[in-house]
Amino acid sequence: MAKIPTAAVAATGLIGGYGTARWSGRRELGGAVLAAAGATAAVQWGRRTGPGAAAALTGLYLAAFGASHPLAKRIGAWPAVFAVTAVVAGASVLATGS
Repeated sequence: MAKIPTAAVAATGLIGGYGTARWSGRRELGGAVLAAAGATAAVQWGRRTGPGAAAALTGLYLAAFGASHPLAKRIGAWPAVFAVTAVVAGASVLATGS
């Protein structure tokens, strides 16, 4: 079974969570996508980098979600989501190589 890159899992959570909430009109569904992908990414980060880096990446994932809200007021919702996703995905690649 091929390993899914952790950057892709995290990106799915951030982009997919926002998209699900926006298109369904139900924020809790978006939150479920965000949480499921975040938990999956956290487990993968833990396996690939150890607990310290996994905690830092998980914290970054959560901070990115939070930061996207005020950033959206300045640059728009989708650009904000893509910007914070790029930061998290980039950090994931640097930490794990995938």
